[in-house]
Amino acid sequence: MVSLDPRINRLDLQERKEETQPHEHWPTWEVFHQKKRGAQAIHVGIVHAPSPELALIFAKEQFGRRQKSTNIWVVKSSEVFTFQTGDEDMFETTPEKSYRDAGGYRVRDKINAFKKENQQDQ
Repeated sequence: MVSLDPRINRLDLQERKEETQPHEHWPTWEVFHQKKRGAQAIHVGIVHAPSPELALIFAKEQFGRRQKSTNIWVVKSSEVFTFQTGDEDMFETTPEKSYRDAGGYRVRDKINAFKKENQQDQ
């Protein structure tokens, strides 16, 4: 059977004969989406697929059609590693840098005062 879908033809998926058994579970793939070149990749969800090629197709259909996409990445969930919750003390060595947070700046008050001054001058 020949597919008319260019994505399937481009990936040569018709040559793959992957047999699935009833009640077989496909691996989970984490999907990351990039809106435009140079932008950061954002985790948008997961798909279940038997191979990375099909995971890309499923991810494009599920997450790429709703919004503008430049690129999509899929990573097998079992390949994503993280620290254990008991190891959270390793981040306590980071020095306090609250001055980097925008919450410390009172810009809105200055803007309102400036507007009030300009309205009185007119």
